[in-house]
Amino acid sequence: MECFHTRFSAWTPFSNKSLNRQLFQERVALISHWFDLWTSKQRQEFLFTIFLRCTKSQLRFVQDWFSEKTQVAKVDFSTVLPRFISLYIFSFLNPKDLCASAQVSWPWKFLTEQDCLWMPKCIRFGWFLPYTPTDNEYGAWKHHYIACVSSLDWLIPREATAIYGTLNEPKTEDEELQERQREKCLRKIIWEKIALRKKELFKVRPPWVSGTCCSRLLKSKRQPRLSQALRDRVGLHEALEKQLVLASLEALPKRSNVSGSHSYPLLLKKTWHGVHKNDNSSSYASQPHFLLISSRIPACEMVVDSIKAGIISVVYEHSGLTLESLLYLIEKALDGQKVQSMGIFSDGDSREINLLQGYKIGIKNLLKPEVRDFWEKLGGYVASEEEGGHVDLFVPLGASEAGMEFLSQLSRLTGTFFTAPTGIATGSYQHILSDWLGRPWESAPCSIYFSESKLQMWSSFTDILEDTLKSVRKQLSPLFKELRKNISARIIGQLTFDNMSMANILNNQEMAQALADGLMELTKDNSERNVLEDNPRDTKSSLSKNDPNLEMLVKLERKLQMDSAEKRSRVVGELLESERKYVQMLEIVRDVYVTPLKAALSSNRAILSAANIHIIFSDILQILSLNRQFLDNLRDRLREWGPGHCVGEVFLKFGSRLNTYTNFFNNYPVVLRTMEKCREMIPAFRAFLKRHDKTIVTKMLSLPELLLYPSRRFEEYVNLLYALRLHTPAEHADRGHVTTATDQLKKYKSYIDQMKQNISMKDQLSEIQRIVWGCPTLSEENRYLIRVQDVAQLNCCDEAVSFSLRLYEHTRDLSLFLFNDALLVSSRGTSHTPFERTSKSTYQFIASVALHRLLVEDIPDSKYIKNAFILHGPKREWICATEAEDDKFLWLSVLQSAIESSMEK
Repeated sequence: MECFHTRFSAWTPFSNKSLNRQLFQERVALISHWFDLWTSKQRQEFLFTIFLRCTKSQLRFVQDWFSEKTQVAKVDFSTVLPRFISLYIFSFLNPKDLCASAQVSWPWKFLTEQDCLWMPKCIRFGWFLPYTPTDNEYGAWKHHYIACVSSLDWLIPREATAIYGTLNEPKTEDEELQERQREKCLRKIIWEKIALRKKELFKVRPPWVSGTCCSRLLKSKRQPRLSQALRDRVGLHEALEKQLVLASLEALPKRSNVSGSHSYPLLLKKTWHGVHKNDNSSSYASQPHFLLISSRIPACEMVVDSIKAGIISVVYEHSGLTLESLLYLIEKALDGQKVQSMGIFSDGDSREINLLQGYKIGIKNLLKPEVRDFWEKLGGYVASEEEGGHVDLFVPLGASEAGMEFLSQLSRLTGTFFTAPTGIATGSYQHILSDWLGRPWESAPCSIYFSESKLQMWSSFTDILEDTLKSVRKQLSPLFKELRKNISARIIGQLTFDNMSMANILNNQEMAQALADGLMELTKDNSERNVLEDNPRDTKSSLSKNDPNLEMLVKLERKLQMDSAEKRSRVVGELLESERKYVQMLEIVRDVYVTPLKAALSSNRAILSAANIHIIFSDILQILSLNRQFLDNLRDRLREWGPGHCVGEVFLKFGSRLNTYTNFFNNYPVVLRTMEKCREMIPAFRAFLKRHDKTIVTKMLSLPELLLYPSRRFEEYVNLLYALRLHTPAEHADRGHVTTATDQLKKYKSYIDQMKQNISMKDQLSEIQRIVWGCPTLSEENRYLIRVQDVAQLNCCDEAVSFSLRLYEHTRDLSLFLFNDALLVSSRGTSHTPFERTSKSTYQFIASVALHRLLVEDIPDSKYIKNAFILHGPKREWICATEAEDDKFLWLSVLQSAIESSMEK
């Protein structure tokens, strides 16, 4: 009766296993027959349906079956990877290994005989092919290498002795026997010392280290110092560890003053690598002029090339220096002498000077001990005011009340005359060519240090030159790596000037200036002649009464006491003109980009979708609408402008609608990501940008660069408002509105600066994390890079002897990345790309140490070591040495300042 029990249907057995098995096999055979008759597409659909119904265990069974049958893990990499990756892997093999690899398989033979692998090996020995290989010929360089090697004269010492003879006389049998016994004794002593050394290493090695030479990289063989012993035995308390860190900082060598002699004496008779001097002119021998240039200046290479001969110049890095280290550079440049004038060409605005990273110096922080000490010592390098000495700050501090107060405080603090330009900074560095504060010098400060024609050309095309020099620096900086900073900057600047064909432009400008001066003189002569003909007696009497010195004093008084109303009108005119140019730049975005994209969208030939157009351009179009209204209001006020008219109300109305700019800045990263994604995925949009970016219509700017203009404009607004308030009397009706608008826009500008700084620091950290292999996540709030220092890691051979007699061996190269809260240690290597002259540096992560747990110890210079120091971490230590003495001092100075700042938090 069991055979009649069924399941799911009347003809499927339920409990009879044999019948059930037989029926299952029949159905499997039937399905297999159908499967054989199906097409490939039908079979794929069937397998897809079956796999969807399988459980995880069944799918795992299929995966295991495939892994056993196909053996994917044993596939030849040269047949799977792209050819250039396989060639890159084979490029690390030496010629002998390449020849052995060619015998593995036909694909390996084809790859290992490529010319790109063998040509560098031949060229390194100076072996060049006597002919040019054809397109279909390969292996020519390998055959040439083998032919050159086989033709070399290889002789073992015995054969060389038989052919060429020996320099020594033949020894007797007794002498040879004594020499062999001596060698045997020496070998025995060496073996005993090696065995004893291995036993010592085995006793002190940690359980996870093998005790070989690799252990030296993980655990130092140095005798434990007080700091390490305390860490190992006591387990340092935070307060005790802080005291140790501070004590190690106090023990570091300090910068020597002029009369002192510390660990870093000023080598006055040596030429410093960072200074460019030209003593051809004897007029500058007694008291030369000195110029300090910040690397933050856009296209600073062009500025360096504009410096006149005979000027002592120093180009310093804006980041990675302290005020103490900057004074050190100035001292070495001046070589113990005073200067007639000192120019500081740095970044800044009308209220403060951005001298170094983290040192924006203004009236608020001038009296800090470190800042005050810096300016007092700086003033000591300049001749006194009675001797005509002065310090020229190329920052528009004369265009605001806060800036003029800052200059006044500096003059009183140092006893040296400080001057700055009074021009308003509106998007370029044209303010340095304007009038300067102070008494009338024999020549303007710009003409003292620079060739004015070149400097004027640089200030006119600053943004364009900076974009151009980014690619120039990338190509030329590796070639000038060993040159001095000033020399390499001058070379790059001169190359750029030459490629711009500036000679003809400058000659034409000089001719035009000479013609203009001649016409002005002719006009003056005609006017004086007319006056003399009209009133000859009065003119003669007045000329006889006037003294030349009195005339100069009167002219100076008129210049210094210019009517404030006229200056105020000039500032308002500059405001209107700069706003008109700003609106024109925004209209370029609308006319060149938005209008064609929308026209293509409406004509069913869309380049971008309506959603992408809205994401990229909606905020900038709203800004354009807002600023056009602001421009119209300014024009209405200036049509009938008078001394009593007000413009502050217009700014207050504009400031109440700044939420439009807030939306733009918040969405700016999304706009850039959308633009980049569309550029990569839509060929039509990529071609559209290629046609319109960096053309004459767009002022040689690209779309992302045009979208940066709103952030720059707020700095101009603040500078213009400060200049307007400077020339607005206290009793004027517009004084209160201008002050309120200034504070409002200044607060908003600080918000923009903070946002830009956060984006810049994030990009910088991402770039470091990308280039350092194995680097942990660096993105943390308020973290930023201070300095990168290349050093050599050393290993002490014997620490039982004193410091002055210790020997060190160079183990590898390191790069130290100093952040404001941590120190990242990485090994540094060199990567060579075929057919490229320059090499690239590669970095491998080793460790990171928090600054508040880092101890620094100086190693005095000796006969066997120079410029060395020790970095103690909680678990490891590194003996490092810099290439130059200046690098060591600058690095320790910055590191000390960073550690002290982290301890204060």
